[in-house]
Amino acid sequence: MGNHHVLNHEGADISQNDTWLALSTNELPDGIALSHISLLELLQKQEKLEILLPLSDLLDSAGKLAGGLLEQVRDLIAQHASRVGVWVTANSDTDLLIGLSEFLLQQDLIVIHVPAFTDGRGFSYAQTLRQIGYQGEIRIAGQFGRDQIAYLLRTGVDSFVLNEHDMQSISDISQAFSALASSYDGRNAAALPMFSGS
Repeated sequence: MGNHHVLNHEGADISQNDTWLALSTNELPDGIALSHISLLELLQKQEKLEILLPLSDLLDSAGKLAGGLLEQVRDLIAQHASRVGVWVTANSDTDLLIGLSEFLLQQDLIVIHVPAFTDGRGFSYAQTLRQIGYQGEIRIAGQFGRDQIAYLLRTGVDSFVLNEHDMQSISDISQAFSALASSYDGRNAAALPMFSGS
C-alpha cells in the first residue's frame, strides 16, 4: 500500500492510531488505508478488525445495493469486523450517493478516492455526504493538493491520507489546514480580517 500518513482535521499525524484495513481487491487504489487484508485472512482472524469495503463492489448493475450472495458476503464481513466503512471512487456520482443514503449513514468511515489533482468530485462527494446527514468520518485519499486541504475541510472532510513524498516535500503541513481566511460564499473560515488597515 506504500508509505502513507493519515492526518486529522488539524493536520496532526494520527497514523499510529489508525487501524482501518482495506479489503483487498484487484482495483484497490493506493492509499485507501495504511494496510489491507484479504477476505480469507479476515475470516480466519479471531479478533474483529476495522474494515473498509469498496462501495462499487457492493452494488448491482442498477447502482443499488446488491442482494443475494453479495449481501450475504457483506453480512459475513460485518460479523467479522468491529467497524465497517466504505471507499468511494470516481465511478460514483452524487445521485448514487443520495440513493444509497440509508446504507451510507450506517458506515463508520467513508474514504473518497481522488484519482487526479484536477478531479473536483471529492468536494461534491464530501458535501453531498454531509447534506444527507452523514455524521461519521470522511477521509480523502489519492491525488489532491496541499492547497485544496482547507477547502476540503469546509466541505466536511475530517482526515487526509498523504503519501511519504508529500509529507517530506511540505515543510509545514499545518499551514495547509489553516490557509483559508475567507471564502466566496460569505462564511468566515477563520476569525481573521481579510484586510488590515495601514
